[in-house]
Amino acid sequence: NARSGHPGGALSIAEILSVLYFKEMKIDPKNPGWDERDRFVLSKGHASAALYAALALRGYFPTAELMTFRKIDSRLQGHPYTSTPGVEITTSTGCSLMGSFCSTYPA
Repeated sequence: NARSGHPGGALSIAEILSVLYFKEMKIDPKNPGWDERDRFVLSKGHASAALYAALALRGYFPTAELMTFRKIDSRLQGHPYTSTPGVEITTSTGCSLMGSFCSTYPA
């Protein structure tokens, strides 16, 4: 519906996200701030469409919201932002990722 984005990147990570979000990760969509949760950082932020699909199907937000992908004022943009439920850190390029992560989760 968005007619833009990076569908190849999203498709290349779909299987990994399925296994992580539905089999491996300790997460609770009803309590996204749970201290003991596992955290996932999508370093290739341009693959956000797949992450949003996994988050919606896991219950972080209604699946109908997926239809707002890349629309003005949507929480679901071309790169993940922390305003989206279930997104731990905003990502865009790899070079900015490490600084963002370190400032969000200091040692």
